[in-house]
Amino acid sequence: MALRSLVEQVETEGGARGGAKRQPKYIVVITLLKSHVIPRNTPEAEPGLVSSSLLGRFAGMGNLLKVLTREIENYPHFFLDFENAQPTEGEREIWNQISAVLQDSESILADLQAYKGAGPEIRDAIQNPNDIQLQEKAWNAVCPLVVRLKRFYEFSIRLEKALQSLLESLTCPPYTPTQHLEREQALAKEFAEILHFTLRFDELKMRNPAIQNDFSYYRRTISRNRINNMHLDIENEVNNEMANRMSLFYAEATPMLKTLSNATMHFVSENKTLPIENTTDCLSTMTSVCKVMLETPEYRSRFTSEETLMFCMRVMVGVIILYDHVHPVGAFCKTSKIDVRIAVHCPFPIRVHRCCSRQTQLLFFWPPSPTESGLSKFQALLVALLRARGHS
Repeated sequence: MALRSLVEQVETEGGARGGAKRQPKYIVVITLLKSHVIPRNTPEAEPGLVSSSLLGRFAGMGNLLKVLTREIENYPHFFLDFENAQPTEGEREIWNQISAVLQDSESILADLQAYKGAGPEIRDAIQNPNDIQLQEKAWNAVCPLVVRLKRFYEFSIRLEKALQSLLESLTCPPYTPTQHLEREQALAKEFAEILHFTLRFDELKMRNPAIQNDFSYYRRTISRNRINNMHLDIENEVNNEMANRMSLFYAEATPMLKTLSNATMHFVSENKTLPIENTTDCLSTMTSVCKVMLETPEYRSRFTSEETLMFCMRVMVGVIILYDHVHPVGAFCKTSKIDVRIAVHCPFPIRVHRCCSRQTQLLFFWPPSPTESGLSKFQALLVALLRARGHS
């Protein structure tokens, strides 16, 4: 009877969505299991139609069988207060450490957003290599920018250390990932803020080619001066070793995401007594919590602004991407504890785009917008990335 009730519930939901008349409750299961035992007195029944509907509902026979054998994960149902979570005494020490890092995040983003680059000065200097005045003008324009880029890079190092401390608190025994996230909501909120900052930083960086152009010009000029045995004052602040590390950082398409990925992998390798599943389960649970909050009206109504809904959505996206980077087989295999398709079951339509499945550079969800001009900055990143990869 439990199986019959389950199938009846699924069929009822499917009929309610499509507006079609609900089919007899035994046809779906019997048809999908390739049996010919179909209830009589149902001449209007269309087993193929019903089975296709159910397949669409669960996206394949594999997931259908999971439903029939009760292997579908029960997602954690609790409200993670992204707006007002406050640390308990047990969380306060780690919370203070992370908060000291995150308090600079908004100024970092504002500084990056205001970054205009020295493109005209560099272009004039390259076109007129014998004009000393133009060379000095370009150099004087680039040096302050390199100092700003150094600040961004140094913040990524602080963020990397903060994330490792956070993961240690959210994955340690004896609690499960769900228990950690429910009990330590202030730390979970900080984890979400780190992911949110990461997506915003990488969005701004990817849309600003001046960053790499400026730094490349700086490296070339420094190398040329070394050949001429000249020492510049800025080398005292950005020495060769620092410049090499910064170069690797900014060469990444998504440098902050790469930083988080490296930090997570380093945490796993340093804590050999802690199974990697503790870390990946923390990420998959965070995804499930965000998904449940987005699709549950009771939880959504507790958010005071639409921006918090977008925050929750971006965090879900960030966690999925991070999971794909650190999990041995990624987020897009059948055995993954994250079913990426769950994200489409949100209270409003959400599109999913993915590029480079295993080496995920892009996975963004958003509510559809009628015009490109109406896209948010977050959405514009997806448009830019898809175009860069040759998608229309």
